[in-house]
Amino acid sequence: MIVTTSPASLSEDQALSVVEKAVKLSKAEEVFVSLSTGEESLSRFSENQISQNISKTVFNLSITSYFGNKSASAAVTEFDEDAIASAVKRSEELARIAPADPEWMPLLPPQTYDLRSPAFDAATATVSPLARAKMVQQACAIAGQGGAHGSGTLSADASLYAIASSTGLRACNQSTEADFSFTARIDNGSSWAQSTAWSINELPIAQLAEQVLDRAIASRNPREVTPGIYPVIFDGAAFADLLPWVIWSLDARAADEGRSFMSIADAEGKPAGNRAGEQLFSPLVQVQRDPAHPLLRSDTFFGDGLSNNYLEIIKDGVPQSLSYSRYWAAQKGKEAKGAYYPIVMTGSDQSLADLIAQTERGIFVSRAWYVRYVNPKTLEVTGMTRDGTFWIEDGKIAYPIKNLRFNQVLPDMLRDVDAVSAVKRYGGSVVPGVRVKAFNFTSITDSL
Repeated sequence: MIVTTSPASLSEDQALSVVEKAVKLSKAEEVFVSLSTGEESLSRFSENQISQNISKTVFNLSITSYFGNKSASAAVTEFDEDAIASAVKRSEELARIAPADPEWMPLLPPQTYDLRSPAFDAATATVSPLARAKMVQQACAIAGQGGAHGSGTLSADASLYAIASSTGLRACNQSTEADFSFTARIDNGSSWAQSTAWSINELPIAQLAEQVLDRAIASRNPREVTPGIYPVIFDGAAFADLLPWVIWSLDARAADEGRSFMSIADAEGKPAGNRAGEQLFSPLVQVQRDPAHPLLRSDTFFGDGLSNNYLEIIKDGVPQSLSYSRYWAAQKGKEAKGAYYPIVMTGSDQSLADLIAQTERGIFVSRAWYVRYVNPKTLEVTGMTRDGTFWIEDGKIAYPIKNLRFNQVLPDMLRDVDAVSAVKRYGGSVVPGVRVKAFNFTSITDSL
């Protein structure tokens, strides 16, 4: 055996020892090894009671062997030296017969990373099914007392990711994450909310459940409104499902090849560069890649070894640069800085209630659901509101309305942002609630 402990409890030093020994086993010209391991636990509940409690140990060692511009990967999920040696050999055999990669890039040399450690919370890593059940019971009791049916999930993950290569690259991160998702339904009313944190004890279980219950009760017996273009206030949870579509579309290659809303075309309609540096969005749109944000405290490097450090993505509504893959950066003489993740958007000290109070007439959207492309080049998407949609009148929530389907060009949505609230974390993003001057609804839907 390479190590004698459980794969779920590897230290960073032990993990690096595993990947380094796999590198030494390689006979390829170059080799890249990654290890993903940890413990994942999940509690599901419905009808105000636990329906499932599961835990699983994750161990995945991936070996990618290179011979010139040919490569292949093999993976092993067994924590055994012979199995790892076999996977190394298999990746070499496959790499020798693999087709040449026209966009091959050499492996990265050793990199410099931020001198910080991702958040790791021992209580989250070791939380028991009973402790999770007590948290779930707290939320379900609140729903039950209000006459609603509560359902959702509570998860807690402890993970470790390590990499090593024949070029001397070495890195390892260990972190924890907890997530609570809660839906309450009562009669024909429904509401939902989500909260994510690096510590399970940071999840506001009771507060979130009470908020969801109140909104579910208020959403009963919705009225119809005529589809059209309206001012909209998005809860942060809804906006968190829309903003990443724009940020992850800030891809340099797609823009340079004429496949993006960031593309520039010449008089003949041929690609002629990109729009980085132009004022495309509201000055209130300030977006960063900020893994050290106190609500995130996430990994210091990406899967390929590039540094995950602070980066200005959009400043005062102006995209500062585009995301370059290593291959495209080499073609264009640019620097590859890694993915635009995690997403952090700057908010304000205002609450959602403040934004509503400042709005004469509009629609409040709790959740954006089933968002899909209509036109990838313009970044027009379609989707539906869900779990509590309300009409705003004279600075107050006036009454619930039936859910609406929208067709919206998302860059235009960011152009029309005219107010933002305080930020919260949703999944891997930190975003505010926002008010948008104009948002396009096309039809009424029958969903809750």
